[in-house]
Amino acid sequence: MGWAARTGMAAAIAALVALAAQDARAANGAYAVDAADISEVGSCKVESWMSAATNTDFSAVANPSCVVDPFRPIELSLQTIRARSDGDWSTTVAPKAKTNFIPTGIGRWGLSAYGGGSFDAATGDALSAFVVIPATYRLSETMRINVNGGWLWDRTVDRHYLTYGIGFDWKFTDTLQWTIEAYGQAGASEIASVVQPRFQTGVRYRPNEIFSVDVIYGRNITGENANWITVGTTIRFPVPGAQPEHHRTGHL
Repeated sequence: MGWAARTGMAAAIAALVALAAQDARAANGAYAVDAADISEVGSCKVESWMSAATNTDFSAVANPSCVVDPFRPIELSLQTIRARSDGDWSTTVAPKAKTNFIPTGIGRWGLSAYGGGSFDAATGDALSAFVVIPATYRLSETMRINVNGGWLWDRTVDRHYLTYGIGFDWKFTDTLQWTIEAYGQAGASEIASVVQPRFQTGVRYRPNEIFSVDVIYGRNITGENANWITVGTTIRFPVPGAQPEHHRTGHL
């Protein structure tokens, strides 16, 4: 890819980030650490999940996305988040754009970038913005390591954070995948749990190329120092004749 194309992609991401997101998760469904891959051009999916915490916090998320090719493949998504925190309800809308620069492969790193933000659906106020670089190293056809690094602006308190994440995916049967991840943000905060590491682990059951379901345990996943249980589903709409997102049975 030439320098002009790289500059154009950076400008597109920067424009999207200007919209700004309050803790909108950007990755792999309900998981927070993203892989470098994107799906085939023309393919779409709808991810949704519900999360409940021991402190009574709750969130329900719907995240439709499609891959388009205006000048290079770009995955566009739009999360809608209905959440309860400390007894107060909110609705947040969070757009995101992602593109891959270096394809993943066994024994080498793949690289992509995404940017996005969110705003309060009731007031229209921008809440925060983020840019993340996901990198993926495939150990085999069924195991991969994902590493994320990025920047987050929390507009509600006007603070900037460095974000980080590391995750491991293992597809240990043709239909079951185990994921474990740790992630968080580094910076100044009066609330200790906001900058303490966050953790999730769960199992994905994927009986075919169209549908999958996740069951996940999490700790401190929104910086509130509580335990969480998440149940999520993904419905995919693959391009006829194209390789699906997990392109062969038993492979990531």
